[in-house]
Amino acid sequence: MWLGAFCWELTESRLMAAIILAGTDPAKGTVLRLSVMNSPLIGVSTSVTVASYPERAYLNAAYLNAIQQAGGVPVLLPPQLGPAARLEFRKHLAGVLLTGGGDVCPERFAEPRHPTTSDVSEARDGLEIDFTLWAIEEEVPLLAICRGLQVLNVALGGSLHQDIASEPGSPLDHSQVGRQAGTRHVPTHHVKVRDGSRLASILGAVEVDVNSFHHQAIKRLGRGLADVAWAPDSIIEGVELGDTAPFVVGVQWHPEELVTADPAARNLFAALVERARARSRASF
Repeated sequence: MWLGAFCWELTESRLMAAIILAGTDPAKGTVLRLSVMNSPLIGVSTSVTVASYPERAYLNAAYLNAIQQAGGVPVLLPPQLGPAARLEFRKHLAGVLLTGGGDVCPERFAEPRHPTTSDVSEARDGLEIDFTLWAIEEEVPLLAICRGLQVLNVALGGSLHQDIASEPGSPLDHSQVGRQAGTRHVPTHHVKVRDGSRLASILGAVEVDVNSFHHQAIKRLGRGLADVAWAPDSIIEGVELGDTAPFVVGVQWHPEELVTADPAARNLFAALVERARARSRASF
């Protein structure tokens, strides 16, 4: 559906709801202040098929459920969006969620490709880096998850370990993909969070148990990013962009799979939506 049509239908439905609840038609010339800002639009990046036909953009439903549970309205951002469509989306989005998926192209941080690097999509890298830099420049709240954290880091000039097992090497299994099906919501390792950090404040904890689905990780931090959470093997598990910067937070685990049972995971999405809501109010 075209975004403009979607936004009009959303606005129209809220207008009708306001009239019904008021029990009367608004007087001529009366301006109804709609509560659109109460359900901010959150742009959610999608995965894309690589080297297969037909090409598809897709997303795990857990991200959409987590955004809606927190009170936001998810809007998909597929890699196929052209420049005009991206500009149109930016007129309406109040927040951005960068999701998990395939590996970031190593050419973007000037390194040769590791044999384990896979599912690279230049189109997805380009769209997500584009929206990341826009969100930072325009102070649009941004939450980056797993691959999203890595995209955020690369967008700001950082680099990645392309395979944790071989570089830097670790006895800790950071990918539970091979475990029994249906266990994405099961935590597999511990993470310590820096006390006093924005991330600790959001989570409401300085220690959390997390799930893990990655084989790459932050190597050199990007400009302005601070590492604020670590796995037992010192792999960076959380970052944030300065203490006074706009809301830009990234985690290496998958909180969208944990929201049903983990308050800390719910707090991440609640914080994103609340900051997006506040931004919507300020610009309304």
